[in-house]
Amino acid sequence: MKISPLQKARAAYAPKLPVALRNTAKVKVIAGEPTTAVSDVEKIKELFPTTFGSPVLTFEQKADACTCACGCDAPAINVGVILSGGQAPGGHNVIAGLFDGIKSINKNSKLYGFLKGPDGLVKNEVMELTSDIIDAYRNTGGFDMIGSGRTKLETEEQFEKGYQHCKALGISALVIIGGDDSNTNACLLAEYYKGKNIPIQVVGCPKTIDGDLKNEWIETSFGFDTACRVYSELIGNIGRDANSAKKYWHFIKLMGRSASHIALECGLQTQANITIISEEVEEKKMTLDEVVTYMANIVAARSAAGNNFGVALIPEGLIEFIPEIKVLIAELNDLLAKEADAFGKLTDAEAKIEFVKARLASETGKVFASLPTGIQAQLCNDRDPHGNVQVSLIETEKMLAEMVKSKLKTIDGYKGKFAAQVHFFGYEGRCAAPSNFDADYCYSLGYNAAALIGAGVTGYMSSVRNMTKSSDEWIAGGIPITMMMNMERRHGHDKPVIKKALVRLDGAPFKYFASVREKWAVETSYVYPGPIQYFGPSEVCDLVTETLTLEKA
Repeated sequence: MKISPLQKARAAYAPKLPVALRNTAKVKVIAGEPTTAVSDVEKIKELFPTTFGSPVLTFEQKADACTCACGCDAPAINVGVILSGGQAPGGHNVIAGLFDGIKSINKNSKLYGFLKGPDGLVKNEVMELTSDIIDAYRNTGGFDMIGSGRTKLETEEQFEKGYQHCKALGISALVIIGGDDSNTNACLLAEYYKGKNIPIQVVGCPKTIDGDLKNEWIETSFGFDTACRVYSELIGNIGRDANSAKKYWHFIKLMGRSASHIALECGLQTQANITIISEEVEEKKMTLDEVVTYMANIVAARSAAGNNFGVALIPEGLIEFIPEIKVLIAELNDLLAKEADAFGKLTDAEAKIEFVKARLASETGKVFASLPTGIQAQLCNDRDPHGNVQVSLIETEKMLAEMVKSKLKTIDGYKGKFAAQVHFFGYEGRCAAPSNFDADYCYSLGYNAAALIGAGVTGYMSSVRNMTKSSDEWIAGGIPITMMMNMERRHGHDKPVIKKALVRLDGAPFKYFASVREKWAVETSYVYPGPIQYFGPSEVCDLVTETLTLEKA
């Protein structure tokens, strides 16, 4: 198979490890105090009686142990690994770190990859991952080594099938690499097996480019760094083009349905003129018209200074954070569920729009009518499997560009020229070759997961922190997944889920952004990050995100 020169060079890169993991024969486990949940403590405790309250674990190196790192005293273990959910740069390095970690415990240990995500565990689609396979994927992007999927592991039937398939292969531990929902499923699986005395450990690894799986112990989810650098390179290129042509406003939608971490990070890296933060819009209860007016006023102010161009960053999930749109979407979801048969017979977009207009309540009807026709049609499109509007398919960037254009006509004294270009950056960043940060972080997460398996624990998430320091100062260990959980209403039922980490308006990254955004709005202060650098001086190649830098300052 032909590989690129970069891929060949990256294969030789040796990721860094925390000191505590550099000799697995000498790992010492330090247990902290019993933990609790972020909220709904009694309910979480009731649902997870055997895994709730487990302590935070920290790994250190001990002096009084075998120093050959050969695994001569530890038994061989068979481990299964699952990639779950959307792709994120660095997933292959998690698997490589896990492979090397279990081999360091005992060279006869085996790693099995379940194919196409959680479905592979249920359907017994599996392959042994040998050194030849692993070596071909080191430091590469994507999840194509074993594939991924979005099947949820949440039923006893699935758990039992998984157990039988693991038992046949002698697998005594599972590592689930995924986001908040995937790790919630890992927690459910761990609780079920431990409660039934089934000898299978379950460990999770924090993955999502959206950056919304984080807390005191999980400083960032893997893939966030790389994805933001890919997007920021593109935004910087567009900023340079805008400043060269001086005639277009670029409206750029970025991934992040539930949280605006990507938009904030890219705004900090590129100093775009406008960066909308969904959480702020919701906190201030801004109407759609207020959001549009805010953007139009910046366009007008730049035009007054002779700059009829600019860059605006928009989070993917913004539309759901605008209160009146959120109410509209909820009403639409209910309406189209109840009227599914009648609505399903309509094939013409205009007929669908009129059908909806005739049945919406007065206030929501006014909101719907205020939207561009194209957005009205998109809101009437097919729902997802849960009956909800597919927000990522709504062209929020196009809607805002059209509405800003209309709003400019109402601004006194505005005589500028406004022309918009729209973009959506999503898939471009999900499978990029991981940055040095993500390559190191992911390899450490996988190696650390092996150490957690070696420690005999279950229901834990791999944790590597203190990541703004050198690898000698990284802290490795694990946190019980239950301590991140709360109860949420999902599809009419209360369910235990890992609490999403949204952008904190009182956090250092947003507060810094808020202090400089007015300057960036009017001035042309673009920063051009350029492509990810893998080779060269550390100050260029070993960067961490602006978000993490500000949080740890």
